[in-house]
Amino acid sequence: MSFFSELISTVFDRRYQKALSEEVEDRDTTALCNALLSSHGDVSGVTLARHILDRYEQMSIEEKLAFFDFMTVELEINSDDVITALNAFEAKPGKDTYRAFANAAEPRRQELARRLNQVTGATGKLVAMRKDLLDMMRTRPDLAPLDIDFQHLFSSWFNRGFLVLRPINWQSPAEILEKIIAYEAVHAIDSWDDLRRRLKPSDRRCFGFFHPSMADEPLIFVEVALTKGVPNSVQGLLADDRKAIEAEDADTAVFYSISNCQAGLAGISFGNSLIKQVVSDLSKDLPGLITFVTLSPIPGLNRWLRKTGIDTSLIDDHQAYAAHYLLEAKRSDGMPNDPVARFHLGNGAMIHAVHANADTSDNGRKQSSGTMVNYLYDVSLISHHHEMFVGEQVVAASDAVKALSATVATNLAGEHQ
Repeated sequence: MSFFSELISTVFDRRYQKALSEEVEDRDTTALCNALLSSHGDVSGVTLARHILDRYEQMSIEEKLAFFDFMTVELEINSDDVITALNAFEAKPGKDTYRAFANAAEPRRQELARRLNQVTGATGKLVAMRKDLLDMMRTRPDLAPLDIDFQHLFSSWFNRGFLVLRPINWQSPAEILEKIIAYEAVHAIDSWDDLRRRLKPSDRRCFGFFHPSMADEPLIFVEVALTKGVPNSVQGLLADDRKAIEAEDADTAVFYSISNCQAGLAGISFGNSLIKQVVSDLSKDLPGLITFVTLSPIPGLNRWLRKTGIDTSLIDDHQAYAAHYLLEAKRSDGMPNDPVARFHLGNGAMIHAVHANADTSDNGRKQSSGTMVNYLYDVSLISHHHEMFVGEQVVAASDAVKALSATVATNLAGEHQ
């Protein structure tokens, strides 16, 4: 009987779904959203959600903007309801009054996003939707409340517990490899041969975080070089004619490129967890590794020098100015000016060494006159460095880097006397 019951139910669901699909064709998108929010049936909810997402993908920029306006304004919280619910909770704390307050304090657009997400493949579509929103917010900052709600939901949906760390190598599916080429944001991959040189040799590794709902879309990936000693040039790491070593002979793992792949997940942090997980996995697989460092760009250096009134073409010692910038250039909140520095220092790394002529590419010259930096991840000190940086804004650095910075501080002091 259960077999025939399920069969009848399936036939009914399909007929109902077809009838509902025909019914919604003549209704506008906002009406469909309101219907989805009031729907209590699984079949009708999935059908409505699918129609809304399909329609969104076909919208013009103006239509998408109108859709975001609807979500921001029409699906906002009612402040009077929030105050009433809060007063009721304070007067009589309990499960029911707390639930009423929580419901009143949550914008309906959050529930709309959750219901849209019940469709297969919807998570990726909602990430793409937020990318559109971020683009529009450059001229429409009033849409920020909607973005806050997207961030709130995505921080839960893309929690570390849901992410899967996968190695990416030359045997990975072609569609994944194509995306690695497309998403590489630090050192461009200019050909399949270039990609093969980064993935196939025994002393190269690549790892990415994936989400079960976006299984073929990397969220972030890191490229790793296994070396003897700490490198001082990305050209050496990526040279066509370099001689590979056996992984077991390496004593250093170098994170030379970390790329976020999904613009719609901006502000959702994966890098911290990624690096720590990769350090842990590599340590288990290759016990000979004793040093974990990055070879990182300094994207804000030349921009800061120009703003400070220093002519980059007249600088003889770019290492010293880079060290001074990384240690002393701060934002109004006291955090380092450089975004890459904030990322690694916030993860518990320390500034280990600065290298001139380390990235001679056009982009490297433009950003920092070719200067790069090693951030060291000392497993025994990561937690300490993280706490000092987050709690007291202390930038951990080697004595050599501090000495370099001090020479610039002395020179600048002399110029102002």
